[in-house]
Amino acid sequence: MRVGIVGAGNISGQYSASLSRLPQLQVTAVCDLQADRAAELAARHEGATVRTFEELLAADDVDAVLVLTLPATHAEVALAALAAGKHVYVEKPLAASVAEGREVVKAAAAAGLRLGCAPDTVLGTGVQTARAAVDAGRIGTPHAATAFMTTPGHERWHPNPEFYYQPGGGPLLDMGPYYLTSLVHLLGPVTRVVGASGRPSATRTIGGGTRAGTSFDVTVDSTVTGILEHASGALSTLIMSFDIWAARLPRIEVHGTAGSLSVPDPNHFAGPVELFSAAAVDDGWVDLGATAGYVDSGRGYGLADLALAVAEDRPHRAGDELGLHVLEIMEAVQQAADTRAFVELTTTCERPAPVEGAVDLARG
Repeated sequence: MRVGIVGAGNISGQYSASLSRLPQLQVTAVCDLQADRAAELAARHEGATVRTFEELLAADDVDAVLVLTLPATHAEVALAALAAGKHVYVEKPLAASVAEGREVVKAAAAAGLRLGCAPDTVLGTGVQTARAAVDAGRIGTPHAATAFMTTPGHERWHPNPEFYYQPGGGPLLDMGPYYLTSLVHLLGPVTRVVGASGRPSATRTIGGGTRAGTSFDVTVDSTVTGILEHASGALSTLIMSFDIWAARLPRIEVHGTAGSLSVPDPNHFAGPVELFSAAAVDDGWVDLGATAGYVDSGRGYGLADLALAVAEDRPHRAGDELGLHVLEIMEAVQQAADTRAFVELTTTCERPAPVEGAVDLARG
């Protein structure tokens, strides 16, 4: 599948590294508002050229558009690409709002085109090994999970962190997609949520770089908590925070009637998956190894999966219905926090097909 990349910012480097080694994909065009960035990214892919956005959409050698722009423009760029007859894969989140996300999903369906959405970290060996254990009944019936993301804030390392603390930002929208997509893979869709949130600091100060010492206002809640009710009956507890200096909380744990699973950081593709079995209490936590998922994977593997899905006429795993459902979960948790009431979800999705066994896509 021939790919045109729109957006050559920081995240494009991670995508580029994966796309360079995946035989399912070929980068043919790059577009960015900064021509030098576009040229630098295009130079990493043999035969790729710099195009304007209009040229990229009209190009015969572009089958799919990879959208790596700011979240506020995801829907706009995706809609334009779909209207031009291109498949689309969007960096998370799918759109800036559920309303925009619905428009994009509707447009893809009407055009008969594929629409994919990050994160694809869930297709790596970490989450997929954990899912294989859940599906095999190794913890019995899953009934609870926890998902925790804690950090003292991105201003300590990011040179221009203001957007993380403005509408459209915050810990839930920034990091929530990794955790929530993992929970849907592991436990299925969510039916309703309740939440609470807070903003301990009204301002933040940039910690390094040329703007070190610059303060700015915080205009969104920087700690968000939620409880999710899954259609399966399982309950998940969520904490997303930019206000915690240190914690010993696990990233994700899943608990069942016959044991528990420790799941690695869902912002990464791999990591140890550990099982505590009620049938073997004396063994303690046991590392399961990497039994399922795309091995040695990175950002862009979801797009490779989409390309294979088109060729094999099957659903792709990093799909739009999942992306829209995760977007609504996040929107609903913040709504619940604002109103102090349960919020029922209006979207749902199927659990994507698991990656059976350990698969090396780079070998074709």
